[in-house]
Amino acid sequence: MPVSENQAKNVASVLTEALPYIREFQGWTIVIKYGGNAMVDEHLKTTFARDVALMKLVGMNPVVVHGGGPQIGALLEKLNIPTRFVDGMRVTDAATMDVVEMVLGGRVNQEIVSQLNRQGGRAVGITGKDGSLIEATKLKLSRADPKPSEIIDIGHVGEVRNVNARVLDTLTHSGFIPVIAPIGVGPEGESYNINADLVADAIARALNAKKFVLLTNTAGILDNGETLASLTATEAQSLIERGAISGGMLPKVQCALNAVAGGVESVQIIDGTVPHALLLEIFTNAGVGTKITS
Repeated sequence: MPVSENQAKNVASVLTEALPYIREFQGWTIVIKYGGNAMVDEHLKTTFARDVALMKLVGMNPVVVHGGGPQIGALLEKLNIPTRFVDGMRVTDAATMDVVEMVLGGRVNQEIVSQLNRQGGRAVGITGKDGSLIEATKLKLSRADPKPSEIIDIGHVGEVRNVNARVLDTLTHSGFIPVIAPIGVGPEGESYNINADLVADAIARALNAKKFVLLTNTAGILDNGETLASLTATEAQSLIERGAISGGMLPKVQCALNAVAGGVESVQIIDGTVPHALLLEIFTNAGVGTKITS
């Protein structure tokens, strides 16, 4: 059945609006932190994979960094391995680290790769241990109270020391879409569980990415109930200082500020529960989230 005249006009309008963005971003690297409900809902998983495959097809270099906390928690519960969090970070002993590697580096990573490949992409799944992509050190968590300050050992939890960008440059320039599990490698070859937002931020800076996109379960940064379309780093910092940004959004905004300070042109915090949110943010004038620039 042929499309109506109005439908044809709408399609033509969308394509015309997208064209300058396709031209502008051709050849540029865009780092995407993939998480939240977009990784759980089947329809959203499919639309995300289509978006990323299309980005590659029109000449962009998407790099995907994924999380997997709920999936890790589910398997730990099934294996009767207790879970404990300190300041929002999972205490990761040796048994828990084995599960983290199994879930992130195996099941979750390969599911995303499979989704992308089914949508026409050429995805390759790796962890930060492959090619020493993410060199890590043990995260030292300290608390000022009670005094004297206390150092808390939360096990195999790490922070990024260095990103070997050449590994990703080789993949992207060979036509592949890297899909990265946030597991780092220590100086003695030991594995570290690292927050996926922090890994994505470090990779965006190391690759001098044009954009860094964080998929969340909210519409973006809110102020008095309204989604803010764009912010400078100074404006975002002011919102933090007056308490308008708090809770789970706070570390994401801090990642964004770190990224733009490190040379990333812009960071988008978008609602991953909206189908095709990625394309709407990158290829339309209005976008669907909050853009942060330096």
